[in-house]
Amino acid sequence: MKHTPKIDSNPPASLNTVKDFVLWGEKLFDDAGIFFGHGTDSALDEAAWLILHALGLPVTDMEPHLNRALNEGEKVAIKGLLHTRIKTRKPAAYLTGEAWFAGLPFYVDERVLVPRSHLAQFILERFAPWINETKMNRALDLCTGSGCIAVALNHAFEGARIDATDISEQALEVARRNFKTHQLDNRVRAIQSDLFSNLQGRHYDLIVSNPPYIEDDRIDSFPDEYQHEPRLALSAGPLGLDIINRIIDQASDFLSDHGVLVVEVGYARTALEAAHPNLPFIWLEAESVEASVFLLEKKELDQYTPLYNAGPLPQPSQRQP
Repeated sequence: MKHTPKIDSNPPASLNTVKDFVLWGEKLFDDAGIFFGHGTDSALDEAAWLILHALGLPVTDMEPHLNRALNEGEKVAIKGLLHTRIKTRKPAAYLTGEAWFAGLPFYVDERVLVPRSHLAQFILERFAPWINETKMNRALDLCTGSGCIAVALNHAFEGARIDATDISEQALEVARRNFKTHQLDNRVRAIQSDLFSNLQGRHYDLIVSNPPYIEDDRIDSFPDEYQHEPRLALSAGPLGLDIINRIIDQASDFLSDHGVLVVEVGYARTALEAAHPNLPFIWLEAESVEASVFLLEKKELDQYTPLYNAGPLPQPSQRQP
């Protein structure tokens, strides 16, 4: 862990309202140099989220509470939570036990990644125009983690049956908790599986995955907040492709004839395109970020997979900086 700078951590006596403490928290976080990337992207938003949580107020609507006066007990609770965020460098979602994905709340702890996938946008759009909703009967969330993608898929395709797999039984404990919270125990099935290993005989109209895609030697250089997340859910070999390559190799066997594979690859896009120059990736355009989610149809995988299995992968000529 990096050294935490010494800062003036006591709120001025003049602070009295929710707004006062949000602005003080913003300055506190800016002075401490903490990293934002697990649900918020600014010191102001992070402070507001934690303060509303400390007060037991809904994080979706702060405006009506800004001028509310705080009692001494509430001030102490706020100060304690903000200081914990700075001292531990744990993402706010782990401190509150809650994260949001596709407009839905989820329980999270350090057994799973904090949900932040760009897949949310495409799920809300029901992967139009590539998915025919009338033929969407079964979908798979591969590397489910907290289960947030599986739950979002259920909301997007209400008539579909969803399987959610993860190699980590600890992650699946969190996923099952979220399935129960969202009353989906009988609609979403959690399966412990190393990718497709325990799915023999099943076929899906849609396979969605946000797998590990970070280069092994890159993770240790990430901000402290990332070091609290399970390394198993991040690390994917020297090029970040170890899991993605296996998905590409095996997915066709588990897709229906009209099936579609959608995978988020993040930092690994450059290496992936270099390793698979003949695959006709469709890159889905997300709002305000570089495209890092690809889509492939079964027929394209069928044409490519025999070539893939015929010999070693071509070596990427460059790595993502």
